[in-house]
Amino acid sequence: MDTLLEKLADFRPFVALVVGDFMLDEMIFGDAERLSADAPVPVLRVRRTQTLPGGAANLCLDLAALGGTVHALGAIGNDPEGTTLRKLLESDSITSDLVLDPARPTTVKRNMIGLAQHRHPQKMFRVDHESDEPLPDDVAQILLTAFKAALPDADLVCIEDYDKGVCSEHVCQQVIALARDAGKPVFVDPASLDSYTKYRGATAITPNRTEAERATRLRCDPGADQPCAPVAAAIQADTDADAVVLTLDRMGALLLEGAADPVAITTTAREVYDVSGAGDMFLAALAAARANDTSWPDAVRFANAAAGLEVEVFGVAPIPLTDIRNALLTQAGHDLGPLRTLEHVLGDARSIRQRGGKVVFTNGCFDILHPGHIALIQQCATFGDYVVIGLNDDDSVRRLKGHDRPVNTALDRARVLGALQGVDAVVLFAQDTPLQLIEAIRPDVLVKGADYSKDQVVGAEIVERLGGRVVLIELVPGSSTTGTIAKLVRS
Repeated sequence: MDTLLEKLADFRPFVALVVGDFMLDEMIFGDAERLSADAPVPVLRVRRTQTLPGGAANLCLDLAALGGTVHALGAIGNDPEGTTLRKLLESDSITSDLVLDPARPTTVKRNMIGLAQHRHPQKMFRVDHESDEPLPDDVAQILLTAFKAALPDADLVCIEDYDKGVCSEHVCQQVIALARDAGKPVFVDPASLDSYTKYRGATAITPNRTEAERATRLRCDPGADQPCAPVAAAIQADTDADAVVLTLDRMGALLLEGAADPVAITTTAREVYDVSGAGDMFLAALAAARANDTSWPDAVRFANAAAGLEVEVFGVAPIPLTDIRNALLTQAGHDLGPLRTLEHVLGDARSIRQRGGKVVFTNGCFDILHPGHIALIQQCATFGDYVVIGLNDDDSVRRLKGHDRPVNTALDRARVLGALQGVDAVVLFAQDTPLQLIEAIRPDVLVKGADYSKDQVVGAEIVERLGGRVVLIELVPGSSTTGTIAKLVRS
């Protein structure tokens, strides 16, 4: 069996410390369907605003999505944005020592995102509020004191450097030295700099090709067998890192581990929607895999898969462990079919909502599909961006419909449903009602047939209380599984 898949089958939780530049990402969504009358620029008609943890905070969310308990260490301004950032991290169960620096603002990146002709959202412009001045000595010392206190309980340390003043050479060298003395690995996502010497002694460093070429003043030679091998070797000489991992977009990654020959780690070609957050996700996955005693080549494979999934979504969205495992299973030729675990669906739902989408839920036995089922599912796809079907398992169908039902097994019913356009996930439930699924998924839209009244729809009260809506679909006359079976019996 694939050694990486074996590791993922027994993936353990871990504790991570993240030191870096913490930010707020403000997403301003709107319609961009006309030009200004007084200048040749598009006008954004704002529809909604979303505020998300960004920068090193996004790395924290990525680590948490992979099973990590995360402690954040950085600096923020004494302003409302800093307070918001703290609260957002707390809401995601991430503890923090974000030191107040009154001389700087909390870094905020405001992204203007337009939607034209009801197509995919597109980032139009970004406005940054920030300072890149190094931390004052007293603030840096408070940060390092907090780091020392948190270090004994950690399994690993990540440095996420955006060159906004927190990750000075003094702070980086102190963090690396303290971690090394404590036997904790240090993983670095470097800033775009002319030199990486401030990261000397780190366990691993993960620049992309452009960053690596700038830091070494070398170029990857497209005619060579290992076009970026000299670049990786130069970084290893400058940093004395145990492993240098160059991320190379569609070419995958190049791993240089110790004195071994460089190894090219290929990746699956994907449709790139938005590269935001891919570097954060790569570092998080690499660190999580190494925390689970995964070999360096397998850890890079895992990180490649995680970053590949990240670029397929708009904005930044942590990729759950189950999604990465499923992607690797698919690459290995394993047919997952349409069935998904509840954990998988919850991860998908979170990603969909983070990019402004809606989750739609319906449920049933779906034993023998008929036109009424098809009409219901087609309507579901018009109400949101991710359609989940809660499917009664075989035992619950027998309890509801009788000992001679279902005609088709749960797996067969799921395969048929999953083949229908518009169905994104099928998840089984063993109870007589889907109430537990609805409580967990919290759909934005709950769809049922109009043979129910709203007060009869299981979960309707929950969905509406959370701000969602319940939609009742008109039935197709003469369509029912029971009627179909009766006709077959008579014939």
